[in-house]
Amino acid sequence: MLRIGLNTVYCDSIQSALAEIEVIVSSVQLKTRAGCMGKIRVLLADDHATILAQVRSILGEAFDVVGGVRNGRDAVEEVQRLDPDVLVIDISMPVLNGLQAVSELQSKKCRTKVVFLTVHEDQDYIDAAFSAGASGYVIKSRVTTDLIPAIREALEGHRSISRPMST
Repeated sequence: MLRIGLNTVYCDSIQSALAEIEVIVSSVQLKTRAGCMGKIRVLLADDHATILAQVRSILGEAFDVVGGVRNGRDAVEEVQRLDPDVLVIDISMPVLNGLQAVSELQSKKCRTKVVFLTVHEDQDYIDAAFSAGASGYVIKSRVTTDLIPAIREALEGHRSISRPMST
């Protein structure tokens, strides 16, 4: 048995206890960061205004969309300024592409989780996204079904990838 504050956790092993502690700590950090309302703060980055509007609509009232930017350079600056919980970013953008922007954020030890939202289904792009520091990879054609679960998975410390439309 492991007791943490008000939480009592029954575990079979040290490893499962450590995993449970990690989940509790992540949950406390998320609740602390999200504030009293408990809304997850999301920054959007895509060079198409229609995509920004669509994603903002999909996220609806469940998330606090703190802004929307149209290039990778602005995404880096706004993540540093706003400190969102999650950055939803496209790969193909002007000034600095999404992969470059996320790599730059990772080099600055940014704590914001990253979910790519892109048209690219090629494995090379998927590999590059996770190498850059992504937690999620959502294909734009699956945005309505896959984005919200990908954001939640990212915040729980898991990775997620949309299945290609062809499968």
